[in-house]
Amino acid sequence: MGNLREEFLELLRTDQEFRYAVLGLLGLDEIIKRLDAHGAKLAKYGEILVKQGEELIKLREDMMKSFAKHDEEFAKVWNEMAKLREDMRYGFELIEKRLSSVERDIHQMRSYIERTSLTLEEEAFEVISGKLIKMGIKIALNRLILPDLELNIYGVADEICVIGEATIRAGIRIVTSLNEKVNLLIKKYPELVRPKMIKILYTMWITEEALEEAKRSGIWVLKTTKELTSSPLL
Repeated sequence: MGNLREEFLELLRTDQEFRYAVLGLLGLDEIIKRLDAHGAKLAKYGEILVKQGEELIKLREDMMKSFAKHDEEFAKVWNEMAKLREDMRYGFELIEKRLSSVERDIHQMRSYIERTSLTLEEEAFEVISGKLIKMGIKIALNRLILPDLELNIYGVADEICVIGEATIRAGIRIVTSLNEKVNLLIKKYPELVRPKMIKILYTMWITEEALEEAKRSGIWVLKTTKELTSSPLL
């Protein structure tokens, strides 16, 4: 019996068909076959999982490469933006410098115009006063500043009133403006007007159009050495 048992066990270890025959007799062969089939399926699934794992690893590597590429692109864009900000800052500095220069130029020009205008007014007072004296009229000329009206030539004496403007260059707008100021003065400040009125425009240069309009409006146009229209007394 001992030898028979050892031979039986040896056959179970070494002979697959013998094992299945024994298992069949015991009713276990079907279970073993199913287990073997499941094992094959599991092995196949394992292969699939391994393949999917490899694909996931490759996908991760591709994503990392893509991220690295995008990081480079983002870094490039960021550098471009930084350069653009620097260029804009430099541009704003240039604009500020230019604006400061323009403001200085405007200030200097305004100062020059104010000095020139003051000198022109003083010259106008002297020339007009001299011509009026020759006409037998003595009037002190000054600026007239009211809340809604400003004239740089104004003076009254007895029944005569002198109203005018002094300007370097006279165009049609200056003539129109002088007439409008005279009408406003008559309407709102009649106490500053006299029965006889002399409207004067003292200028260094006047357009032909403005000169014609001054003649029609009865404005006495004067230059330093010349009368361009006759002296009206209205």
